[in-house]
Amino acid sequence: MKIQTLELLAPARDLACAQAAIDHGADAVYIGAERFGARAAAGNAISDIARLCRYAHRFGARVYVTVNTIVYDRELEATRRLIGQLDEAGVDAVLVQDMAVAEMVRDTRMELHASTQTDNRTAEKVAWLRQTGFDRAVLARELSVEEIAAIHQAVPDMDLEVFVHGALCVSYSGLCYASQSCFGRSANRGECAQFCRLKFDLTDADGRIVEHDRHLLSLKDMCQIDNLERLAEAGATSFKIEGRLKDASYVKNVTAAYSERLDALVARHPDRYRRASAGHCHYTFTPNLHKTFNRGFTTYFADGRRPDISSPDTPKAMGEYVGRVKEIRGHSFNVAGTAAFANGDGLCFINSRRELEGFRVNRAEGGRLFPLKMPVGLRPGMGLYRNNDIAFERQLSQSDGGRKIAVTMALDTTPDGFSLTVAIPGGLSATATVTAEHQEAQRPQADNIVRQLTKLGNTIYACSEVALSEGFPWFVPASVLTSLRREAVGLLEHKSEERLPHVRRRDDHLVTPPAYPHHGYLYNIANGEARDFYVNHGLAHPQPAFELERRPHGVLMQCRYCLRYALGYCVNHGGQKPSWREPLYLGLPDGRRFRLEFDCRHCQMNVMGDD
Repeated sequence: MKIQTLELLAPARDLACAQAAIDHGADAVYIGAERFGARAAAGNAISDIARLCRYAHRFGARVYVTVNTIVYDRELEATRRLIGQLDEAGVDAVLVQDMAVAEMVRDTRMELHASTQTDNRTAEKVAWLRQTGFDRAVLARELSVEEIAAIHQAVPDMDLEVFVHGALCVSYSGLCYASQSCFGRSANRGECAQFCRLKFDLTDADGRIVEHDRHLLSLKDMCQIDNLERLAEAGATSFKIEGRLKDASYVKNVTAAYSERLDALVARHPDRYRRASAGHCHYTFTPNLHKTFNRGFTTYFADGRRPDISSPDTPKAMGEYVGRVKEIRGHSFNVAGTAAFANGDGLCFINSRRELEGFRVNRAEGGRLFPLKMPVGLRPGMGLYRNNDIAFERQLSQSDGGRKIAVTMALDTTPDGFSLTVAIPGGLSATATVTAEHQEAQRPQADNIVRQLTKLGNTIYACSEVALSEGFPWFVPASVLTSLRREAVGLLEHKSEERLPHVRRRDDHLVTPPAYPHHGYLYNIANGEARDFYVNHGLAHPQPAFELERRPHGVLMQCRYCLRYALGYCVNHGGQKPSWREPLYLGLPDGRRFRLEFDCRHCQMNVMGDD
């Protein structure tokens, strides 16, 4: 049986976050360049990306750069230059949405990954991507484990990347135009204004309010840490953590938590799985996903539709549950629970108006807390959540990950001296030689030789074995051993920093385009080269992207999440018959309305343009 490689893919806002991710167990990181990434606020200089590539490659870790926005005609040449610079920097792969950019990447040494922005939810779409030269597809977040397995079975030679943790968009990625329509900020251009986190009224056809002033499209955060083995069995090879705008503390904690789980999976099934990079991490903290930013967790559609996947009361971080308010006395209160608190902790609760209210702990005396300012809405019996754990954040800030790669060493003689070979088992090796006199030792030297050679100090290596010929007879001065060790380790590090090898898989192009539903603008064609690509692949009448033409109507969002189901009124899934008269509308405080279209045949809710 072929051993399946498992890759933990972590987000990186900048070079420091990327290095923290690798130090805490990531097999790969994804990061934005200066332009054309799907997070406009998370750009990085080419020089930093080149430094990151050298750092990551020492561990056999990879660097992926997001160039996954749609590109306008006037930006094509700048994009082409950027792709060339990324190739020279040693980047391993580029994530793209725009087919013009995909064509540029095909002419480089980098792998080509189809961003989730290309709406990869069917086996047919993934097969099309595979046959047009893509090496990997980042699957839609909405897919179940069963659906992922079906895609793998249909396209077994395509690498599949799945999201396992972090924020959820309510719309299928790449098919959300609400931010552009309402605020002139395109999600497909990295400028999402987070329309789905706003407050809405839900009204029916008669104007009756069904839900008032709630975050009806805001979802909890994904957490699939308990589903990693199932996802691996389904054929996923890369497990992606969302969060390119998150800080280093978030990246350290979440990466460490998932890395530990993947290590445990490999340990249980060493004949089936292995990690994609080298080295083991030692943490000075215990990873805890509840202690960093989260809106509450959901496995989303991993096992089909489930209730309680949304966060309608607040789009902000709730954090970990720490107990209930027991008694309020003056400017302090008691907490019933087992959590320990520290001065400066951030706590929050949902008040009687179903709104999030937060405060800072000024002083903690056991279970009695003294807020900096007593929260107005706090009442006995209310549940408390901690969204800023000062003690845990302090531990994270001091953690360097301690990632080390196990190496073996072999000391041998040469005709005029000695040689030392340092090797990563199953990987690279480097040999250093030195000219030195062969002097017979007066006493056994093995212990001293091992002690000198294994002084690897601040390097990324830890020696697991030193091989000497039986009864090694020679005296080797400590200075000679030190020189051999430093040179061999330096050579190994230099070799490790080089670009990681991969084989570009090329296939004949299909002659039919992917089958998006409904409207032509969903192809997101924003430039002439992308238009030509689709025409050459059989699309008869390509339409320009939503961003290029004013379209107040039409589909603004395609959502697997369904408000009818969430409110308990989907009769197809055992809900009660609605009392309202459809169509339903989402309404913003400024009067703009968005009709909801329930496409039950595809089990999908569409948010339609402002009426």
